[in-house]
Amino acid sequence: MTSLSPEEWMIISLSLRISIVAVLAVLPAAFALAWILARWQFPGKLLLDAAVHLPLVVPPVVTGWALLLLFAKNGPIGSWLFDWFGISLLFRWTGAALAAAIMALPLMVRALRLSIEAIDRRLEQAALTLGASPARTFLTISLPLAFPGLVAGMILGFARCMGEFGATISFVSNIPGETQTIPIAIYAAMQSPGSEMLVARLALISILLSLGALIAAEFLNRKITGRKLDDGTRH
Repeated sequence: MTSLSPEEWMIISLSLRISIVAVLAVLPAAFALAWILARWQFPGKLLLDAAVHLPLVVPPVVTGWALLLLFAKNGPIGSWLFDWFGISLLFRWTGAALAAAIMALPLMVRALRLSIEAIDRRLEQAALTLGASPARTFLTISLPLAFPGLVAGMILGFARCMGEFGATISFVSNIPGETQTIPIAIYAAMQSPGSEMLVARLALISILLSLGALIAAEFLNRKITGRKLDDGTRH
């Protein structure tokens, strides 16, 4: 297999940039939602849980269509962003990052929620009893114990972003150098005769990146499960 061309490197670097930005941007919301779903009891919790996981079950093009309606220049959010800040997400890599973030959110919330639920709450209660404030207890007890799930969620989210296609192409189209990620480039190349090698190279890179992310996430998930079992054995 020949070496990658400058255009292929551009596609890969753009995909990495979009995926990293998407994961970092959605991480605070994912953690907050995971914490709420793991710790709070309130009317409508089941509905919130279903809404968070909705992107997993609806066709991705439906998510992209919804984003197009909301963030178009005449949409309720898009018009506000453009009128007040001069920002438009349509046909830009930032729009691709938004679409990827929405699709990655359910996986990140799921991994974080499992990690938060695995925390021994007696440790938090002990810290509060000894005089630690809720904020200090969260920063010194809860967050470190949830950290493996945080990392696992970011890895799973990154893998999902790298593989995102339907919502992205529906929302920001296929613009080389701006929104053409690896999956979109593979799809475009499959429509062009004589592009078999390009498809093979990009597909192999996509598989390797996704496989590495899944292995890392599974390793961290086993560490979380093992820690929970160890804590149960000790107590």
